[in-house]
Amino acid sequence: MKDKGTTYRDAGVDIDAGDALVERIKPLARRTARPEVLAGIGGFGGLFEVPQGYRQPVLVVGTDGVGTKLKLAFLAGKHDTVGIDLVAMSVNDVVVCGAEPVAFLDYFATSRLDLAEAEQVIKGIAEGCVRAGCALIGGETAELPGFYARGEYDLAGFCVGVVEKTRILDGSRVKAGDAVLGMASSGLHSNGFSLVRKVFQSDLPAALARELLEPTRIYVKDCLALREAVDVHAFAHITGGGLPGNLPRVLPGGHRAVLRRGSWPVPGIFERIQKAGDVADSEMLRTFNMGIGMCALLPRAEAATALGLLARRGQKAFEIGVIESVPGLPEPEVVVT
Repeated sequence: MKDKGTTYRDAGVDIDAGDALVERIKPLARRTARPEVLAGIGGFGGLFEVPQGYRQPVLVVGTDGVGTKLKLAFLAGKHDTVGIDLVAMSVNDVVVCGAEPVAFLDYFATSRLDLAEAEQVIKGIAEGCVRAGCALIGGETAELPGFYARGEYDLAGFCVGVVEKTRILDGSRVKAGDAVLGMASSGLHSNGFSLVRKVFQSDLPAALARELLEPTRIYVKDCLALREAVDVHAFAHITGGGLPGNLPRVLPGGHRAVLRRGSWPVPGIFERIQKAGDVADSEMLRTFNMGIGMCALLPRAEAATALGLLARRGQKAFEIGVIESVPGLPEPEVVVT
């Protein structure tokens, strides 16, 4: 075999940089460790033992990305928060089923690996895992020269959770009279950024980009605590599609959620987007979370207890509506009055 000639690095893939990144990741992953981790970063697969105490453990698996919010990270040169978004989008979906997120993996793909930039991204992923209480047990870094624009990258995340089979939340227990509690979002989270970029086009200053990069709130520990304290009938993660597109996913047939406009504060960033783009109210509602990132549906009699618990945990929440029975309704729906 020749020692000289064209190398993989000449083609745009730096194996040494990839190995160096793995070494940088290892201490970040150790921050997220759980006792069930048997083998983590560096192997061909992450090994994770099912936590003790489950009689009929069911695995709940979720995957998601960050979407075009990444474009703002490139614009602002700020890469330490999108990893939190990546974790949040998957773990918030998993906890909706009543599951505890326990393990997370990431996929980081770029045109050419920038070690400092990649480390910031994965530092955010580790922080998200800490907030969710799950272990970062592995991932994949890929250099794809000619596939992505220079200086850009993409992310995907994969989460595994565990729930007792008899305690799965699937919306089947939701009934008329249940209260709808809305937990405050931290901003846009990770949805609607294609519209944001369309609205502002080339007039999106770096300062606004940094404001929009506020990471997605992770609701895992609040949801799990709420479930232990009150009789939660369902959770709904408010992502793409907003309240009208996500609440119906946990409603039984013949039911609708009636939400009261003005029952929760809408952050000013949404009004700024709406005015700048002349966006209709209905389009705002079905594109953005409008200040509510997670909903809990539970008996009206337990709403005050739930709100008090969330307040003590530092999570702002509001009673924003009620579930109604509508015999003959073709599909579950959301009505905002």
